[in-house]
Amino acid sequence: MGPGRADGADESDAERRRRRARFLRDLAEARELRDRVQPRRAKTARLRHAMRMRTFRW
Repeated sequence: MGPGRADGADESDAERRRRRARFLRDLAEARELRDRVQPRRAKTARLRHAMRMRTFRW
């Protein structure tokens, strides 16, 4: 067993993926809610993100 793992604490990959999917869903839901509540801030964040993506060097 690796460090930091107690007996029976090694969760399956499926369980970890399920938890991660739920977390990402909750995160997206929270972002949508925030965007509805603060449309101006959401717009500036979108524009800022687009600018960042345009100036990013691959």
